[in-house]
Amino acid sequence: MSDAITLPPRDGDGYLENMNDWTPEIGRAMAAADGIELTDEMWDQIMKAREYYEEHNQVPAIRVFMKYVGMSKRDIFALWNTGPMKPITKYGGLPKPTGCV
Repeated sequence: MSDAITLPPRDGDGYLENMNDWTPEIGRAMAAADGIELTDEMWDQIMKAREYYEEHNQVPAIRVFMKYVGMSKRDIFALWNTGPMKPITKYGGLPKPTGCV
C-alpha cells in the first residue's frame, strides 16, 4: 500500500465535516477506512451523484438517482449491499441524504 492518506475531519456518521476537503483520493481512502473496496461501477455512481449535486445543488433521492444512472433499484441495492445513497454520498463528499434512503 502506498503512503496512507490523512483523512480530514469526519462527523459521527463518517461524512466529511467540510465538503471542500473532498478529492477522489480522499473518497477512496474513506471507503478503505470503512472496509469497503469500491469497484469501478461503484465509483462511477459516486461520480454521477457528484455530477447531479453540481447540477441541482441537492443529493438525489434514490428514485431520481435510479433514473439518472439508468439502473433498477434492485441492481443498485445489489451493488452496494445496503441502502446505496448513504455510501454514495459519504464517499462522494456530499451532504447526507435526507428522507428515506
